[in-house]
Amino acid sequence: MKKALFLLYGVVAYIIFLVTFLYAIGFVSSLLVPKHIDSIPDIPLGNALLINAGLLTLFALQHSIMARPAFKKWWTMFVPEPIERSTYVLFASVCLIVLFYYWQPLGGVVWGVESPALRLALQTLSMFGFSIVLVSTFLINHFDLFGLRQVWFYATGRTYEPLPFRTPLFYKYVRHPLYFGFLIAFWATPTMTVAHLFFAIMTTGYILTAIQLEENDLVKIFGKRYREYKQSAPMIIPFLRSKQKRADLDYEGETTTRKVNS
Repeated sequence: MKKALFLLYGVVAYIIFLVTFLYAIGFVSSLLVPKHIDSIPDIPLGNALLINAGLLTLFALQHSIMARPAFKKWWTMFVPEPIERSTYVLFASVCLIVLFYYWQPLGGVVWGVESPALRLALQTLSMFGFSIVLVSTFLINHFDLFGLRQVWFYATGRTYEPLPFRTPLFYKYVRHPLYFGFLIAFWATPTMTVAHLFFAIMTTGYILTAIQLEENDLVKIFGKRYREYKQSAPMIIPFLRSKQKRADLDYEGETTTRKVNS
């Protein structure tokens, strides 16, 4: 009975995430949802900024704190380990739902593209960004990332096996393609309103901070292998070599030159 309940819990948490993710696409793109990032403002600008900053901070804190190994170690004293990831996913979805519900549009346009072809291109680029996010989750194991693999292992009586370190497809060119996709999705818009710009700046700041926290954890888990990976792939912009990698290549080239000339 317990195994079945945990499995049901994981599935429900995943379905809530999936609906929330789809709504998020419409929310950011101002498409097909009743309330979006650029709905009509109805409160003073200062109040709206404070509320939106609080909503984004709430999501950032939940997303970062609950993902840290130290928190997980403490958290699993109260939440059974098989549903720990599903609970994290559920809490993240709830924070997003709260953000969608209480978000305050700000009004004002920073830039607007008039050309229909260019507008369509930017909207398509934004959708492409969300596609990168989704594909990236499947490359590293979508079902583990969102807790389904954990509850399935428990339901079938198997011991959970952590995922091995891998760098499939996108991960060969950039260490965080998922975040790269989000940045494209958030910044590619034909109409950049004040609200959208505020959202994009805040989320970009969070992404850059979250990467540092995540990579510290990954170095502790995978050690030398992840440090070498950091040298071989750029952090978030594909095909841009890291400073360390360029330094290594310059050093190797200088050493080779000295050997040839000696």
